[in-house]
Amino acid sequence: MSRFTSVLATGLAAATALALSACGAGEDATAAAGTAEDPVRIGVVNSGDDYWNTFTDLAEEEGITVELVNFSDYQLPNQGLTDGDLDLNQFQHLQFLAGYNTASGQDLTPIGATAVYPLGLYSQKHDSVEAIPDGGEIAIPNDDTNQARALLVLQEAGLVALRDGGSAFSTPADILEDESRVTVTPVDAAQTALALQDVDASIINNDFVGDADLTAEDAIYSDDPDASAAEPYINVWVARAADADNEVFQQLIEIYHSPEVEEGVLEASGGTGVIKDNPASELQEILAGIEADAS
Repeated sequence: MSRFTSVLATGLAAATALALSACGAGEDATAAAGTAEDPVRIGVVNSGDDYWNTFTDLAEEEGITVELVNFSDYQLPNQGLTDGDLDLNQFQHLQFLAGYNTASGQDLTPIGATAVYPLGLYSQKHDSVEAIPDGGEIAIPNDDTNQARALLVLQEAGLVALRDGGSAFSTPADILEDESRVTVTPVDAAQTALALQDVDASIINNDFVGDADLTAEDAIYSDDPDASAAEPYINVWVARAADADNEVFQQLIEIYHSPEVEEGVLEASGGTGVIKDNPASELQEILAGIEADAS
């Protein structure tokens, strides 16, 4: 997932405070005008990143008042948006959104792209993919979303082959052993960096690369952010379906893609992020495909 001015609170406390503030706003909470009295409320998970200050300042210059609401629990920003306590959220990729929609029966909608954060393969024993021996062991994250993506990365690197070409829902059971060069060991995502001393290589999420005293440049392979396999992992702005064409929201997405903000986004990612600006229609088509695969 994602690297994610005024912060009301974090986690459940934020959701509670928003619910109270929404009372009396009427049922039409989706029509936030972006005024000081009626700011656009955006759910995020890392409001402390400097680029959010740049973003809110630029929005203010355009006459749009933004209120960032910080969450520590990734499950809450989508529920807050569904309940009308938020106007937008920006913290997740399409795969995560698809999981929420299919599990909850909701239709939250991506209306703008932000970035893709490549997923890397790291090794303390080998300096290239080619150097990994046949039968080598690779550690991958064991949570559903990152596990499937890790398998796709290994397939892209030529280390495994997946049944039917793989998908955003692949599991180790889909590995075609006769066509694969390595074995795969799922571990907790936080343990993938620590496992480097015991395996030939590990797929490590950006959040844990530093735990192994590594940087993104140390990866011996990373997925292609422009490949179709990376599409489910495009991070997005999300609104309720009824607000997909809200002009103020579209203006905020344009502000996000200003050079000053994009520079800050890349800096916050440690230089690993790749800015994406896919049209909303394309993002919605990708989401629909993921949701269809999940059903």
